[in-house]
Amino acid sequence: MPGFGSEFERTFANHAPMVLAALREIGGTDTQLRRFFDHYRDAKRLTPFGSPHARLDAGNWTTALGRREREPDLRLYFAAEVARLGIDGALRCHLPVLAPGIAASAFHALMRTAYGVFRTSETDVAIALAYWAATYLPLPPSTGAPPITADPAEVLRRVASIEALHHLPLHELLWQNIRDAAAVPDFAPVVDWLEVGPDTMAAMAATGLVLFAATQHFAALHVVTGLHWIRLLAPHCSAPVLQLMLRVFWQGVAALSGELGFPSLPDPDTVERWRRLPVPDWPEIRAAAAASFDEHDISLVFSAGAEMAVYGDPLYRVAAARRVGLIGDYAR
Repeated sequence: MPGFGSEFERTFANHAPMVLAALREIGGTDTQLRRFFDHYRDAKRLTPFGSPHARLDAGNWTTALGRREREPDLRLYFAAEVARLGIDGALRCHLPVLAPGIAASAFHALMRTAYGVFRTSETDVAIALAYWAATYLPLPPSTGAPPITADPAEVLRRVASIEALHHLPLHELLWQNIRDAAAVPDFAPVVDWLEVGPDTMAAMAATGLVLFAATQHFAALHVVTGLHWIRLLAPHCSAPVLQLMLRVFWQGVAALSGELGFPSLPDPDTVERWRRLPVPDWPEIRAAAAASFDEHDISLVFSAGAEMAVYGDPLYRVAAARRVGLIGDYAR
């Protein structure tokens, strides 16, 4: 869908290219795909993509980082790079630069890149990398301070004690809340709090799943799906770049603590009780999502199913069933 902008009114992310792919994966029919797109296009008032202004090349493309108005120029640059290097080569070349800005458009540029990889589409990957670069959102960099925990949940607990975060006004757009939290001086050390290693992605996935299962919050949903997207990119980047993406991703999640209401995670016994709840199986959950006009229903159900296939946690199915309204609110 290169004819439409990556974002629309007030920089909301255009989910349509990714969600249509997810809808197909969960069993959506051609009729459902057309119905969803027609509704989404009209409801969101998608806008045409802009025109390029000035050429970018390997020597100057980074001057356009974080400049939404340069996205058309970045698309031309990345189209040439993907054509020259292939998908894997282009990702390995550019992710080291883009990884610190993984919060771009509240992780939606990451989403678009991951779906491009999933679909093995050079066009989609080029568009996604341009989107990532244009919406690049830098967070406070690491100082090299020693970590204080290997537990992602502990980072969130500690962030809740940063008093200044409790007084920030909340915006409708997640990326703006990430930006504002990141600008708080006491938030700067957060990036170094987590020890990142071979087991970190699984630990983040477990924490993100419990966070979403407990809150059903829009921002927590992006933690579950975002880790699926990082996992899709993992084969196309070096170990240090993957660790950097994970570190900055969790830093961005921590920056959304105010949006999430600084939640307390449930105790292990409660989570285990949720895992044992009787819920419909995946075909019924996928059918409910495929019938939905909510892009996040479709995205969540696709990612939750994919993550459960990797990690085996039945809580993915429980949380997904709750999201699409097939079971009641077990967290009350």
